[in-house]
Amino acid sequence: MADHRYMVWIRCKQCGERFMLKGSLKKGRVNTGFKKCLCDNDNPTAFEISSERL
Repeated sequence: MADHRYMVWIRCKQCGERFMLKGSLKKGRVNTGFKKCLCDNDNPTAFEISSERL
């Protein structure tokens, strides 16, 4: 089974910080290892997340 790679863009709605990460598809979700923002925001609904398959 091929491991599909994704480019993921994350923007924190609380402070506006932006992150660009690479991730892989596991169990139907793209996993990047991202846990929380630099402003300690870890609420999953407080981020704008978009992804694109590489």
